[in-house]
Amino acid sequence: MAAMIAIRNLTKRFGAITAVDDVSFAVGQGEVLGFLGPNGAGKSTTMKMLAGFLAPTAGTAAVCGFDVQQQPIQAKSQLGYLPEGAPAYPDMTPRGFLAFVAAVRGFDGAERAKRIASAVERANLQDVLEQPIDTLSKGFKRRVGLAQALIHDPKVLVLDEPTDGLDPNQKYEVRRLIEAMAADKAIVVSTHILEEVEAACTRVIIIAGGKVVADGTPSALAARDPIHNAVLVRLDPASAPAASRKFGMLAGVKSIEEIEGGAGLLIRPADGRPLITEIGALARTEPWRVSELRVEQGRLETVFRHITGGLKSAAPAATA
Repeated sequence: MAAMIAIRNLTKRFGAITAVDDVSFAVGQGEVLGFLGPNGAGKSTTMKMLAGFLAPTAGTAAVCGFDVQQQPIQAKSQLGYLPEGAPAYPDMTPRGFLAFVAAVRGFDGAERAKRIASAVERANLQDVLEQPIDTLSKGFKRRVGLAQALIHDPKVLVLDEPTDGLDPNQKYEVRRLIEAMAADKAIVVSTHILEEVEAACTRVIIIAGGKVVADGTPSALAARDPIHNAVLVRLDPASAPAASRKFGMLAGVKSIEEIEGGAGLLIRPADGRPLITEIGALARTEPWRVSELRVEQGRLETVFRHITGGLKSAAPAATA
């Protein structure tokens, strides 16, 4: 199946500054791509080029097979875009703004009313439809922006910080909406909230310095955390030295680190295989008071910080 988003060698320069540097990736139907990076990494610039708001210096972006620069009308007809900041006409009401967007998209009469009603329901805007957009909270403004992106039921969605300003309940609703729409669309979500990526995205791309530096599933990237598959043992601090010596004699143990002032041991395996069965069996034969025993899965946040230069050391994240 052809990619619904195809970005090839995309580059954007602003004078001497290269904001996006030879970026390539594709997104297929059913994928929800978390597009991550530190501030200034080139995320929003990439998304603006994909949406046709910025012309690239080099390279191409295509939506459903239509080149964004060469076939802009066809490409944009397949694309719903929520820009950074969710800009809208502040003097309009949400109802008036959505009617305007629907008209621009070519809908009129009963079909326009149907599209507006569907977008309002999806974005949960019923209570603010007649208020001027300028008077709305940041969260409601974001939801108006999301509604306009959905009004034509596009095959491709590009959402820049879709939950910015939303309360926890609203964030949950947006995640559920993304999940519900994902099967027949390609969705790109840029966000700084890594727990949302882990909850809603099937794939993650990390960009830094304008370049793609990682691409994989959330679980595969989290597995790059140095503590992935390490076993965390919490126990009486007085028992930690003896327990550390005994655990260190098990085959397959690479290293043991005391954490939390001796209240925990982080046991790393030599071959990546978690040793929780062996560790648990040994702990049951000893008088140590073990309060917790678990396999660490790794954290996307830690990997993100390592990859993008935000974390220089390999300190464990088990107790962060």
